[in-house]
Amino acid sequence: MGNCCCGYEPSVYRVSSNAKPESPKYQSALVKEREDDNKLPSNPEEVESLRGHSAAKLLIAFTFNELKIITSNFRQDYVLGGGGFGSVYKGFISADLREGLEPLQVAVKVHDGDNSYQGHREWLAEVIFLGQLSHPNLVKLIGYCCEDEHRVLIYEYMARGSVENNLFSRVLLPLPWSVRMKIAFGAAKGLAFLHEAEKPVIYRDFKTSNILLDLDYNAKLSDFGLAKDGPVGDKSHVSTRIMGTYGYAAPEYIMTGDYPVKGVHKAAMLAYHCLNRNPKARPLMRDVVETLEPLQAEAESTTNANYTLKVISVEPNAVPV
Repeated sequence: MGNCCCGYEPSVYRVSSNAKPESPKYQSALVKEREDDNKLPSNPEEVESLRGHSAAKLLIAFTFNELKIITSNFRQDYVLGGGGFGSVYKGFISADLREGLEPLQVAVKVHDGDNSYQGHREWLAEVIFLGQLSHPNLVKLIGYCCEDEHRVLIYEYMARGSVENNLFSRVLLPLPWSVRMKIAFGAAKGLAFLHEAEKPVIYRDFKTSNILLDLDYNAKLSDFGLAKDGPVGDKSHVSTRIMGTYGYAAPEYIMTGDYPVKGVHKAAMLAYHCLNRNPKARPLMRDVVETLEPLQAEAESTTNANYTLKVISVEPNAVPV
């Protein structure tokens, strides 16, 4: 991949290549499917294969006991945030933790103990992509832990948190325009790096909560759990599954699954957020309908296909269309 910090190619080792959930016997198909979704891949060779790849070799493989030391046994007052995946803790790697390690403040992302198959795949995607990609506007992955049921990622610590928090917090002072422009430009450079690589990467979750800021307000893209290998040349990538936050997905992606790499819809959403401090500002529903109806008509006339607009429940903090 172009500009990668090693010669490892994600197209060779795809996230779903070896991961297969173990199927228990003597169960109904429905029960089996539900339980399989809550299982980690049972194939031990997958973890060993991961450790043998150059992407993982550039990372530090921590033990779970070491992570307990780093986070002071996962103290609750060390929690930086959380979500459907689990929790993120503030931590510190001391010089005496292991020979050769330098003192460093870190963020430790711990996936829930009942990691599902999908959760494991997203964890694995982050190890694969961030283990090989190096750019000033991508958050640095320092290491990982894959011990028993534990799936943990260790990142560089981003002192100012997410762009979302900085824009919409009622405690922090409003960001000056120069800083907002710096953030938007930095995020755009990170996205451009992914799209313009020799083997492009589709980020798929570009939103203000996934853009982190260091002490100097340098923006870095984080959370590569939904990332995929991108198309080569002029071809568009067609995904079999719509993922990410609907409020930030390009309209053509929601309708067809077709995601042009050069699309700027999500970048425009980020720019809009930088211009608007009120997360509750939304247009009237009739304005939304008036905007979407011509788009639907244009799509139908261009492709002669039948598109069905589905009512999508947008998260409360999603940006207006």
